Amino acid sequence: MDAFSPNSAPQVPRAVALVGRPNVGKSALFNRLVGRRLSIVHEESGVTRDRVTAEARWQGSRFEVIDTGGLQPLPQATTTPDRITEGITQQVETAIAEAAVILLVVDITAGLQSLDHAVADRLRLTERPVHVLANKADHAGLDSLSADFAALGFPVHPVSALHNRGIADVCQAVVPVLPQVVLDAAAPPLQVAIVGRPNVGKSSYINRLLRSDRVIVSAVPGTTRDSIAIPFAIGHGPQARAYTLIDTAGLRRKGKIKDTVERFSLMRTEKSIARADVVLMLLDARQGPTAMDKQIAARVIEARRGMVIGVNKWDLAQDGGVTQRAYTRALADALPFLGFVPVVYLSAQSGYNVRCSIDVIDRVAAQIDTRLGTGVLNRVLQEAFARRPPPLKGGRRFKCYYATQVSTRPISIRCFVNAPRLLPEPYRHYLVRVLREAFGLEGAPIDLQLRGKPGLRATGAAFSRNE
Repeated sequence: MDAFSPNSAPQVPRAVALVGRPNVGKSALFNRLVGRRLSIVHEESGVTRDRVTAEARWQGSRFEVIDTGGLQPLPQATTTPDRITEGITQQVETAIAEAAVILLVVDITAGLQSLDHAVADRLRLTERPVHVLANKADHAGLDSLSADFAALGFPVHPVSALHNRGIADVCQAVVPVLPQVVLDAAAPPLQVAIVGRPNVGKSSYINRLLRSDRVIVSAVPGTTRDSIAIPFAIGHGPQARAYTLIDTAGLRRKGKIKDTVERFSLMRTEKSIARADVVLMLLDARQGPTAMDKQIAARVIEARRGMVIGVNKWDLAQDGGVTQRAYTRALADALPFLGFVPVVYLSAQSGYNVRCSIDVIDRVAAQIDTRLGTGVLNRVLQEAFARRPPPLKGGRRFKCYYATQVSTRPISIRCFVNAPRLLPEPYRHYLVRVLREAFGLEGAPIDLQLRGKPGLRATGAAFSRNE
């Protein structure tokens, strides 16, 4: 086995998969079970495509819940293949294989459908426990309709995701039959969000890392809609490095977002950025940095997350005569505020530099946890003030008396100063640049927090010169 041997993190055996035809309420039930609005819920059919996983807790027990896309009949051999429908079906099959218990979701108000029978026939082949959730039983008067679904041959539970009816009964029946596991007390995995415009190769990049078709790849813009969290590990045993890869929907200008599903996708992506430790922003090497790339980068900077730039499809750009030197210049011109962010030229299609991208992500992950000694921090700032004093502003000059690091992720440095309003924004950028040069901090955000404390005049000399 070679040095780069990525493996999906060991599947949690206490996993429950929600399957069924489109629009029966699987995502609403998923959100109800995990206690958070993770999957997008919308009346439009086919909103969920990739499988989405999250942890649920019930009476002290933990288990994984897997949401899946709606199963539909595959096109006949004589018709044009529907890559998205085929991809959804493959994702559902994988979820079924990973699950210890399967919940077949049906719509109690629509009655028993032929596709419900087809799904049930498929589930019988798994030899796993299957329970039918007759969803949309929003009041007790509808519960009697659940009897029709007994024809599927599995226990039936009338439930309502909307009103939280019957959910406890389902957990009471399912949780005791899940396998027992010992919870891993290891350090939490590194959260890595993959972001970018539509069709820059985010899903292809993740599939290349996992060496499997974990997420659906299609030329259709907007194929990925939810933010998909995927466990991933490199190595084995105590030395293994654990990650959670978060595939996100492609970001477009808000003016081009035409429907509710796209708005939900945007919200999910923004939340994924906010909860990530490191964000890998993918660009399309053939198109060069765009105005939308600049907006996406600004969102990552605003969220103060660690950051890496991945220039994907580099093999195709090279075939077109593009050089790294030329692209790097274009990148610096289009995104000058990202000068501190490392850049990796890669190809998800061929695998070129994909291993290198993980190494760079690891390097940035180490930087965001950097602790700066108070003594050396103050010396570096003192030298910065002496080398280039702040400009006068209204006849006064900004002064810093003392600085100390108060947190990581982001690296937050609290500066006790004479008056925060006297700090010009260019001088703030200068101080941050000095800190990067002194301590490295590649790809790591730095947050300068100013505290005005005039009483410190008597206890310490300011770094800046007295007027």
